[in-house]
Order: sequence, then C-alpha cells, then structure tokens
Amino acid sequence: MKRRTGTAAQESSETRNRRTGTAAREPLEVRQGSRRASAFLARRSLATHRRAWAAVIVATGAAAALIGAFAFVIGSLLVAAPPVQRYAGADAVVAADQKVSYTAKPWGSEPRTTTAYLPERARLDRPVLAAVVGADGVAKAVADDSVPVSMGDGRPAVGRSWPSAVLTRYELAEGRAPRDATEVVLDGSLAAGGTAPGERVVLRADGTARTYIVSGIARTGHGGDAPPAVFFTEPRLTALAGHPGRIDAIGVVAEPGVSPNALRDAIGAVLPERSGVPGSDRGVRVLTGAERGEAEHVDALGGRGDQLALLGSIGGTVLMVALLVIASTLSQAIHQRAGELALLRAVGASPRQLRSAIGREAGRVSAAAALLAGIGAVPLGLAMRSLLTTETLPLPVPWWLPPAAALTGGLLVALLARPVAMLAARSITRLRPAAALGAATADEPSGPGRFRTVAGVVLAFAGISSAGVATTQSGQAAGAAASGAAMSLVIAVALLGPRVSRIALGVLGRPLRRVGGVSGFLAERAASAHTRRLATAFTPIVLVVAFVCVQLASGPTMERASGHQASAALRADLVATGGGAGLPAGAARAVREAPGVTAATGVLRSTVVLADRQAGEPVLTRLPVLGVEARGLSGTLDPRVTAGDLDRLTGRDAVAVGADRAKSLDVGPGDRVALRLGDGTRVEPRVVAVFEHELGLGQFLFPREALAGHVSAARDQVVLIRTEAGTGTGAGSGADPAAAVRQALAPYGGGVTVRAATGDDVAIAPPVSDGDNAVIVIGVGVIGGFALLAVVSTLALITIGRRGEFRLLRMVGTGRRQLRRMLVLETGLVTFAGLVIGTAVAAVPLTAFAVSLAGTAPYLPPAHYGVIAGAVALAAAAGTLIPGAAAGGRFVLGRRAG
Repeated sequence: MKRRTGTAAQESSETRNRRTGTAAREPLEVRQGSRRASAFLARRSLATHRRAWAAVIVATGAAAALIGAFAFVIGSLLVAAPPVQRYAGADAVVAADQKVSYTAKPWGSEPRTTTAYLPERARLDRPVLAAVVGADGVAKAVADDSVPVSMGDGRPAVGRSWPSAVLTRYELAEGRAPRDATEVVLDGSLAAGGTAPGERVVLRADGTARTYIVSGIARTGHGGDAPPAVFFTEPRLTALAGHPGRIDAIGVVAEPGVSPNALRDAIGAVLPERSGVPGSDRGVRVLTGAERGEAEHVDALGGRGDQLALLGSIGGTVLMVALLVIASTLSQAIHQRAGELALLRAVGASPRQLRSAIGREAGRVSAAAALLAGIGAVPLGLAMRSLLTTETLPLPVPWWLPPAAALTGGLLVALLARPVAMLAARSITRLRPAAALGAATADEPSGPGRFRTVAGVVLAFAGISSAGVATTQSGQAAGAAASGAAMSLVIAVALLGPRVSRIALGVLGRPLRRVGGVSGFLAERAASAHTRRLATAFTPIVLVVAFVCVQLASGPTMERASGHQASAALRADLVATGGGAGLPAGAARAVREAPGVTAATGVLRSTVVLADRQAGEPVLTRLPVLGVEARGLSGTLDPRVTAGDLDRLTGRDAVAVGADRAKSLDVGPGDRVALRLGDGTRVEPRVVAVFEHELGLGQFLFPREALAGHVSAARDQVVLIRTEAGTGTGAGSGADPAAAVRQALAPYGGGVTVRAATGDDVAIAPPVSDGDNAVIVIGVGVIGGFALLAVVSTLALITIGRRGEFRLLRMVGTGRRQLRRMLVLETGLVTFAGLVIGTAVAAVPLTAFAVSLAGTAPYLPPAHYGVIAGAVALAAAAGTLIPGAAAGGRFVLGRRAG
C-alpha cells in the first residue's frame, strides 16, 4: 500500500512539475543524471536493436538521398542557360523579347501577372538595325538571319549571310567571299569530303534543290559547337529567309575598350521601346555575356520552365513519399518496442528520460541517414541531370551545388526524424507507471484511433475530389496532377490501414486458410492479430503501385487516344517527309501535279499561346497547332467537323477549333478567339469550323498562310498524299503513285522520303519531347526504385521485429516447413492486397483524367503492369523471406527452438 501511495505521489509530483514548470528548476545533478540515463538507454537500444535500426537507416537514408538528388537537379536547372555558340564573336546581341505576359485579377485578390516563353522566334523590324549602328561604342552591327539548308546528300545545315560570319569568328581558310546569288562559302566541316573552291554543290533552301559554286571554305576559331553553316550573300540570304522587312537578331561588335555594361547602356539608349513589327508588342532586349545564348536557342528557357514545373510537381510527390516512408519506418521501429518502453516506464523511467532516449536514437539514425544522403544524393543527381541535359540547355554543376543538395536531404531528415519518433512513442511515454505495466503485455490496438480515422477519411475525400484537377491539365502535367491525387489516397490508406487490413482479411482470409492448411491458418491468425503491422507492410506496396501506375498510364492513355483519332482522321495513303529541314510549300504543289495523286496537304506545325484563367488565376497555356491548306484537305484529313465548314479555312483571319476547347472557350462558328501566335503576335481569327479529332490534330487548325510568317522556319514537317488507288501501290493509269511522287520531289534534293501512311508511323500531332520523356524516366525509375527499396526496408523491419514470435511458434511445435510456408503465404497476402489496393488507388485519378481528356478508359500496357507486379513481388519476397531466413538460422531451424 505504501508503494502504491509513493508511486501515486511521484506521479502527482511529475504532473505538477510539467504543469508549473518546476522541472526546469531541478538541481543540476538531477538533470545531468537524467541525461546520462537517457544516453545509456539510447546506446543500449541501438546495440540491442541494431538490425531494426539498420533497416530504418537504409530507408531514411534513401529518402534523404532522393530529396537531395531532386534538390541537385532543380538547382542545376535554375542556373542553366543556353550555350553561346553562334554569337561567340559578338559582344552583344539585340533581339526581341521572347516572353509574353498576361495580367488578370483573381477572385478577391490583387491583379496578378503570369509569363510564358514563346516557342517561335520573335523578330525585329529592320530599321532597328540602323539605330543600333549609330549607337556609341559600336564598331559593327550585323543583321543575322538564318534558314534551314540541306546538302545534296541530305545533311542538314544552317544558311547565313557572309557578313554574319564575324559573329561566330569564322575566317576564310581557302578562296574568297561570295559575290553573287550563285556562290556560297562552306563551313569546313561540310567540305570535309574534299570539296574545294570552284567546285559545285547542290543545296536545298527555299524550294527545289539548286546548284551553287563554292567560292571559299571557312573555319572558326571557336570551339566548333555551332551547327555547320553555309554562307550566302546578304541579299540572297534575305530572299531565302522570306521576311525582307524583318530580321532575326542583330549581332554587335564593340569598339576596343568598351565594356559590356557600357555597350548595353549605349545601345539601349537608341533602341525603340517595341520591336516595330506590326501586330507584335514585343520589347527589345540587349543581351551580353552568357545571355547571348538566349538569342540562339529561343525556346530553351521555355523548355526549362516546363521541366521545372513538372519536376516541381513530381518533387512535391517525392517529398510526400519521403515523409511517408520516414514516418512509417520510424513509427514501426518504435511500435515494435512498445512493450519494452512500457516496461521501462513501469520500473521507474520518467517520461522525459524515455523521450530523451528516443530522441537520441532518432538523432543518431538521422545522422547516419544524412551521411548516406551525402554519399548518394550527388551520384543520383548527376544521373538525373544526364537525362535532362540537352545541347540547347546543358545543365551546369557549380561548386556549391553538390554540398547544398546533400545538406538539403540530410537536414530535412534530421529535422523530421526526432519529432516523428517522439510522436510515435507519445502514447507509451505518457502512461502512468501502473498503467504501463499492463500495457507491456496488452494486445495491439485493433483500430487506427479517432484522429487517424478522421484524418484518413478527410484525405480520402480530398483525394477523390482533387482527381478532378487532372482534368484541367494536359499531357505529362496532367499525369503529374493525377499522381498528386493518388498520393492523397495513399496517405489515406496508410492512416486507415488497420480498417483496410480487416477488409482485406475478410476477403482473403478464408481462401488463405483453405489453400495453406496449417500454415495458412497461422498466417491468417497472425495477420488478424496484428492489423496495424499488416497495414504497415502493404502501405509501401500501395505507394509504389499507385505512383508508378499513374506515371506509366497517363502518357499511353493520351497517346493511344491520340493515335486512334489520328488514324480515324487520316485519309492519305502516302506521306512524304523532308528530313530535319522539312519541305517548303512548293513541295505540296508539286506533288498535286504528279500522276495518280488526287490530293496533297502540307502540314506546318507551330504553337499558340492561350490566355485563360484556372480557379481565377491567370494562366498562359502553350498549345500545339497545325497549319494546312483547305484545298484538297478533305481528301487527306477528316477532322470530323461538327459545325461550320473547313472549306472556309483560308486567308489570315480564320481558324478551326477542337470541340472541347470550343466548349471551354464558349465559342462557335462566327465567333472570334483571342490568341498569340508562336512569335507573340496578337490575333483574333474568326472560328469557321468546330471539329472532334483534336487529340490527334491539335486544338486549333489554321490556314498555312496564317502561320507561315510567324514560325522560325516555314517548312512543312510532312506532306500527306491521297492517290487514285487509295493504297499507294498503283493508280488507274497503271503508274506507280509512290514512284510518281518521288519523281515530283526529286528536285527538292536528298533526304526526301515517301512511304505508306498509317496511323502508327504518321505523327500528325507533335510527339512527346525528349525532356518530357526524361521526366517520365525520372518519375518512374528513380521514385519507383526508391519506393521498392522502401518496400524491402519496411518488410525487413517488420520481419526482424517478429523474432520472438517465430521462437514461440517453434517452441509450441510448429515445423520449419510450416513456418517457412507461413512466411511465403503472408508475403503473398501482403503483395496481393497491396497490388489490388494500389491499383484501385491509381484508378481513381486515372479514370477522371482519361474520361475527361481522352474520352476513354485508362490504358496501361499489360507488359508494363506485369513488370510492376513482378518487381513488387520480388521486393516483398526480399524484404520478408531473406530476413526470415536469417532469423530462421537461429529460431526456425531448431537450433534454439527449445
């Protein structure tokens, strides 16, 4: 009785101390003794549970490394800039601003402005050149235009004027400069086959191939990174460019002793406020230093912005995945020691000592994880960087980036590990000693608790509701939005895990007992008695299945729907392509005159910028469009018009709109649509038709002549051809239509190919970019691999914590094979439940995404899902059976069964 009274008095004193803050005024010796006790408990726990903590260190270290790797690649992207190649010899470049802005007032807020980079080159009015020439400190100012050129053998090059050669530091190595329209100077790399001055070469630039005389060979002292060039006279190049009143950019060479800043200020003082091009409100920029590369690769920064947006979205998912893994593994490690902690509390350990001991353990674990992050973050970040870097946008690695990335991952884990671990042990450390004695031998709680239940239900509802956000996006951005919705549902499953486990056992428990016999009975009983453990086991499987399915299915779903629409719209039976330089407008006209050809349509691809609002916020969306000629269009393409008439798709004031986009914009035939063309020119064309096949053909169809003056190079990517026979193998006249088309295109030089047109190999809509593919690889490969590692670590941690259970089963007579089969059946139960639940979680956002954007069910190639299932099964087996075998060497095989 006295003992109880003393315990109660001690507890009452501790309660008063916590409430009044008296503990802070305890004697120094008491506080030091408490710290020594906490340190002793932490050291003993780490030594006793080293295998369990090793699994935690691996999982948290991998999470820290992944966070650090994403910080590495995002930091590299933020400081990336296009390389200076073409303008290496220029001290400054004058170019039109490549950004467009849109200002709108969100609901209940101040006006906001958003910007986007233009995908096509914005040009300058030619009189701007005269103003730059007169600026102080300018020794030479050169108009710089370029056109795509193909050599006679199909090799691509860029056509430039000979005066612009100074901007890349080209010098004549042989011969002389061109004097008239029939002469050219070749880059030394193009003359490597032995071409010498005075010889003739075949080039295709503006239309049919022509023969030119080589007047000289030029070589550059620069690093040779610039594309190979063919130099024409300036009048000839201006004629080839097709926009005599405008120029691409102006290269400036400064007088000796003029600094870049002084040159920029002097040129800026004489420049007009706008570029001077009718219909354009682009400003004029003076670029010096590393900025000069922006004038060469006009869409590099736009691509960087797209990659940053996608990586930012996936990075948010990465952070959530890492938090979930860290919380799950630490909580499981602490939960497995609940009995031990309760016993320590019962024998007199104070709550402060237990919390301090757990915090010290978590701190040492986070320190080890931070070390792993420092080792793994940089190599993983470099691997991700290699996938994203391109010739137009190489990603730099400044000296400060590797340590900063490693520090980011390690610091985040260090900040999270201690509070997560202490929160996981909160229910034990708060118990009174008398209650803790009973908790040490109590059964595992069967439910997730009121707070977890409410939070799980709220997150499940939020995940289902937010799946609709994916319907407002497109392409890989929609996939990233869908993965975010899936992440909410995964966390909801983790919070509601015990309840989900009971449902899974209710469905799978009886088949498990029937198939497994005694081992099945043991597996079902063990799972029923530890529903929280079962939920912890299949949560990482749900995570990897849901995330990877969303990432892998979003792209194929859109591509499949786009391919079906493209096939349904395609009426051509032949297609002609011109290699990298494309085909000029004259190629389609020449094909129409070939025997056996009934229709030919050139396809010019471009992009428009649409200003819109999403949830009240201003948004600028870049949308791919096609430029076509209405003449003969019905013979090669059938967009399935639902309103209006495509025969009216002529001139510069017409546009056809996809049905879904027309509905969102609330427009129809006769209405006008406000758009910006690829070079930033504002237009408001009149809608002449609404069509259905917008996934395959783009959301807008323009007359070719409306786009030709607003693209970087007015070349058709393909020419779609319809023949009399309709099969491409013969014509009514007995001639071979394919041969006739090749003969008609022969004057356009080498590199032109003619083949049968099918829905599989004719990409009418622009293909997925390499950057988007790289982001997919990063999302699926890196994060999926980390999630699989989390599966292995979590299951290994659980298996290691069951050594006492295995020992007890052997002591009561369970055979070795029965115990092994029990582990196999449990692994199968966890894997199957995780696959089913993960697939269901992924199906919610994917269905909303697919039905709204593609009008179809989600599609994932069966082989891809088979790889996912196989990888999950292998990871689950590795996480359960290998640690089980290690434990079996001591307890299962019978050496210490008694």
